[in-house]
Amino acid sequence: MADAQPIDPVAGLIDIPLPGEVSLWPQTWESRIAIVLLLAVVIAAVWHLVQYRRVNRYRREALAELRSMAGTRRAGPDDLLTRLTLLVRRTALAAFPREQVASLAGPAWLSFLDRSYGGQEFSQGVGRLLVSGPYQQVQPDDAELQSLSGLVRRWIRGHHA
Repeated sequence: MADAQPIDPVAGLIDIPLPGEVSLWPQTWESRIAIVLLLAVVIAAVWHLVQYRRVNRYRREALAELRSMAGTRRAGPDDLLTRLTLLVRRTALAAFPREQVASLAGPAWLSFLDRSYGGQEFSQGVGRLLVSGPYQQVQPDDAELQSLSGLVRRWIRGHHA
């Protein structure tokens, strides 16, 4: 018995066959169609987001310029009023057809701003400073300029073409 080799009890076992690999690709046509539709919706949403950002780029730039104006008061109220007037004009030229905006002045300009914004604050409120402010003998005070800056900010954010 000393010469006998120990018997391996595992040597006679048969291996269990493993299942095949699971495919990550969906097995039914319905799930494949659902994935394609979901992918199409995601692509369309990204495209609309890019278009929205591109179309409203002028708004972001105008608001950034307005923030920089509020932060720096260089020459005084007259300079701020002039820069606000130019900012509103440039923003309107970027948003609306040039033929519709470029020739407007005075009450027609303020009426246009009211129509595009949906209020009366330009023609009947503090917005009149955009037209009459540079020609007044008494310069507007800081409260009026702050109110006008707020109105310009609301117009930039909320006007509709």
